[in-house]
Amino acid sequence: MKIKKILYTGLIILLALNASAQKAALTKADNNYNKYAYIDAIATYEKVAEKGYKDEEMFQKLGNAYYFNGELTKALIWYDALFAMNTKQEPEYYYRYAQTLKASGNYTKADQTLETFTKLLIADKRGLLFESNKDYLEQIKLNSGRFEVTDAGINSKYSDYGSAFYNNKLVFASARDTGGIAKKTQKWTNQSFTNLYAAELKSDGTIGEPERFDRKINSKFNESTPIFTKDGQTMYFTRNNFLEGKRGKDDKRITLLKLYKADYVNKKWTNITELPFNSDLYSVAHPALSLNEKTLYFASDMPGTLGLSDLFRVTINNDGSFGKPENLGAGINTEGRETFPFISGDNELYFSSDGRPGLGGLDVYVTKLNGYNSFGAVLNIGAPINTGQDDFAFIINYETRKGFFTSNREGGNGYDDIYQFSENKKLVCEQSLTGTIVDVETNIVLANTKVTLLDRSFKILAEITTGAAGNFTFQVNCGKSYYVRAEKQEYETKETPITIESKTGKENLKIALEKRIKTIQSGTDLAKTLAIPLIYFDLDKSFITKAAAFQLEKIVAVMNQYPNMKIDVRSHTDSRQTAKYNMALSDRRAKSTIQWLVQNGINKSRLTGKGYGESQLVNQCSDGVACSEAEHQLNRRSEFIIMSIE
Repeated sequence: MKIKKILYTGLIILLALNASAQKAALTKADNNYNKYAYIDAIATYEKVAEKGYKDEEMFQKLGNAYYFNGELTKALIWYDALFAMNTKQEPEYYYRYAQTLKASGNYTKADQTLETFTKLLIADKRGLLFESNKDYLEQIKLNSGRFEVTDAGINSKYSDYGSAFYNNKLVFASARDTGGIAKKTQKWTNQSFTNLYAAELKSDGTIGEPERFDRKINSKFNESTPIFTKDGQTMYFTRNNFLEGKRGKDDKRITLLKLYKADYVNKKWTNITELPFNSDLYSVAHPALSLNEKTLYFASDMPGTLGLSDLFRVTINNDGSFGKPENLGAGINTEGRETFPFISGDNELYFSSDGRPGLGGLDVYVTKLNGYNSFGAVLNIGAPINTGQDDFAFIINYETRKGFFTSNREGGNGYDDIYQFSENKKLVCEQSLTGTIVDVETNIVLANTKVTLLDRSFKILAEITTGAAGNFTFQVNCGKSYYVRAEKQEYETKETPITIESKTGKENLKIALEKRIKTIQSGTDLAKTLAIPLIYFDLDKSFITKAAAFQLEKIVAVMNQYPNMKIDVRSHTDSRQTAKYNMALSDRRAKSTIQWLVQNGINKSRLTGKGYGESQLVNQCSDGVACSEAEHQLNRRSEFIIMSIE
């Protein structure tokens, strides 16, 4: 007994120590996770998981750690485990799960997961974009096959990314080991901090050996994603919060990203200053310049951001100062990540996003900059640039249609790799808006109708007059909203709004015009002629409502126009309730209508009327027949039949 008791006590202690060790390990992993030390967190969490320890929060953090580190196929393992353990997760996990499913090629399950995400967050733009672009894979397929992609030949076994053109060189960030004794690494990836490197772009299309860019620019922390002015005298670049030997931190003691500027003076980069809209509390990164170099674009999670990171712009004033950063808005940004902007020489904005329908991870998109605050359709540039993994930092020479981008796709040399490409066909979204103008009553096509295309601000863009076939055609921009105005003598002018799809194709619009001057004669029902609604009484009531009075004023106006006109008021009900009840109700309504018309100036001798109950149904909805509310409504009507005019 004593021995058993000792063993039992020892077992309890062992179990307690084991549980305590696991708890300590999880606590350490949590701390690393919250400090963005994702590699350390992964190692600790996985050791615990290997021992069979299952915990929902741990699976979430393991999935997130790989997800935010760009390793989507590994993140899928833990999101699979998470959803196998409990499908009731926060909406964001459904979106991340869908992204990792795409990375593995399982688009069917990814779309099913996005359906659930959309139902949970009905106002989220990512879900709305998915709902309105269910055929996104087909559209991406149409956009694909326009690039020849090869390895850039400058990659190491570490991370290489974020390139920029500078004179005849390619400048990029790399975490390659420089061979120093005191090798510094960042906990996020367990790799060296990145420095800027430059490689010559040779005339034969090859790239020279990369060399350190500049000692003044490179610090002991991260430098990346430079952009240079056309004269080569100014550069903007991303760096960890580090200046003049001092490292800045946010309130969680994390060193975030900032934008810096440097000047090229006497063949040296100098005057390194941080931009005034940086902050220790949020990151600002990945600069891009407008064509006139008066606007700086960048990515940030600063206050006012719609998602995890948004694209912003800021004016560069003539004196070198900066305006107030502006969010590019919901036309570009989503609740996901928008990042790595680039403005091409033909004024197109390229950027990466994981918030739009894509192949998985970050995909590269493009939109035309039509003005300071106007964008064209946002288009996925397709494969082979985009894959199920992260594809980003796209730059292109608009004249040669050659460029570079970064990806962590399978088959690379390192963590991220730089690829070069040649575009053999430009992506163009072409849409035409065609339509026909017809008479609303006869459906006869209307020739000689003036048709005007207007933008959302009602600015006239184009005009056309229909021919004998009543047709019109306009060339329009993908993804844009317009108004189409149709005008013809003797008809009421009509404006119809339309939003063009964000893909190549043709939109068709049929516009039916209503005659302004209508022929009336004995037997005409003024209710139909004047478009008076079928119902203007409350349910089971016979008194005149305000809505009914508005409609009856139309009858008064016509009868005043024709002093000898006589009207027969006929009231009808549906078949619900008894025939006796309906007859009495309809008769009260007819009398109430006549009384209102008399009170408003129509001589009683000009009016007759009665109720017909359910005796003159216009469809099959009689007693015992199942009908919809809309079908019953057709029977609840009032008629104002002209008995005579002269």
